Amino acid sequence: MQKETLRLIFGLKIHLLRQQRGLTLHQLAEKTGTVVSYLHDIEKGKKYPSSDKIIALAAALDSSYDALVALGGMKQLQPIIDLLESEFFKTYPLELFGLKPEKILELLSDDPSRVSAFVSAMLKISRSYHLRRESLYSVALRSYQDMHDNYFPQIETAARDFRIAHSAFFENKRNDTAVAMEQALLQVYNIRVDRTALPKQTELRRIRSYFNPDERILHLNAGFSPAQERFLLAREIGFQALGLTVRPYETIIQQAEHFDKLLHNFHASYFASALLMPPEALAEDIRRCAGQLEWNPAEWLDLLERYQVTPEMLLQRFTNVLPGLFGLKDLFFLRLEGNETLNHFTMTKELHLSGQQSPYATENGHYCRRWVSVEILRELRVRGKQQVLAMAQISSYYQTDNEYCVISMAKPSYRNAKTGVSVTLGLRLTDDLRRLFKFVGDPALIRKTVGSTCETCALPDCESRAAAPVELEREAELVQVMQALKRL
Repeated sequence: MQKETLRLIFGLKIHLLRQQRGLTLHQLAEKTGTVVSYLHDIEKGKKYPSSDKIIALAAALDSSYDALVALGGMKQLQPIIDLLESEFFKTYPLELFGLKPEKILELLSDDPSRVSAFVSAMLKISRSYHLRRESLYSVALRSYQDMHDNYFPQIETAARDFRIAHSAFFENKRNDTAVAMEQALLQVYNIRVDRTALPKQTELRRIRSYFNPDERILHLNAGFSPAQERFLLAREIGFQALGLTVRPYETIIQQAEHFDKLLHNFHASYFASALLMPPEALAEDIRRCAGQLEWNPAEWLDLLERYQVTPEMLLQRFTNVLPGLFGLKDLFFLRLEGNETLNHFTMTKELHLSGQQSPYATENGHYCRRWVSVEILRELRVRGKQQVLAMAQISSYYQTDNEYCVISMAKPSYRNAKTGVSVTLGLRLTDDLRRLFKFVGDPALIRKTVGSTCETCALPDCESRAAAPVELEREAELVQVMQALKRL
């Protein structure tokens, strides 16, 4: 990367100096005794000239050899140079999106001064908002999922092949899924499962699992449901079956030094979901449940028992199968956690396919209390039992054309039984969706007009409002000020 960076910085300097001197590529070629195509490649960072050519370029551009070869020295380019040398540029997975540093700069190099000002502003914004590398990696991962409609046939095939190759573990009627996977880990990969050592470490109570690669031991913590434990076992099989060596050894990931660590964790988790919920079987169950003319929550909750998974695993798996096998790509998934008094909610996970759907995470504001993901947490509190609920709603976003069929499931948090967690799948209402999800026509199905946050919603007479629409009030005040200035 260092040689590539040197070429890019050198090329930007030549390009900017040539523009400042008012020279065309042909004129600079004549002054330096070179050909235009060679200079073009230099400016694009594709080639780095020899010492005698650098001397000739310095003379033609009224500069010096040292100024041209130094990494810094030009104020107009310094933000771009800082970006090229930054940890972000070195580690951000540009290649995942088919991009290379030189291609990005080639697109932007027509006006380096303006580009430099833009980059400088973005770097300042990232510092002002304390954007961490892990946050950037998470955004990159969600974009990667969106690019592929969150459906990855190669991983689906790998999970299917593993199940077929080791069917003896899964077809043994005396085995449940967890026993089968534990036996597969031991006999196929020589990995032993230990459930005693990790729970003894009080500092590691938030760590769900840890794989010791030297001793070939998968340590599991205590307090998980059978479904959660099955997922951890299946996920470790995923790491092994996919040959993912750059990986986190702990769950939840404590540090993501490289994007590949986060990406491979996603791949192993995807494999686990595909292993636990084969796509063909799940697609058939979706057709059966969605094809009913009335919303029947019991049918959807039965899927949890059939596949021995949690609500989050099930609805996240829907975000693979619905786009991949049914072509339903306009969707969102979110996880919402409420505190003990249900006066505050935090969005801890979100995924949007085919653009930014509503709702979305925000650090400021009160999420709309009309969301089914909020209402189901209230209902969970009323029931007061350790159980899982399912609710559905047709949500129309106020003063927009956005209309969704929203399915939400909720259960008490495993960390604190007094709080709840809801996971929600939102599907934009289209003709294709109506043909598959026939229950959306059920007249008994709850229908509500919703917003995103109370602070940005002007919905009149909202009985669930938790805060005044202060953002809209600020906008209205600004309009009044601008109108008054216009009159003045």
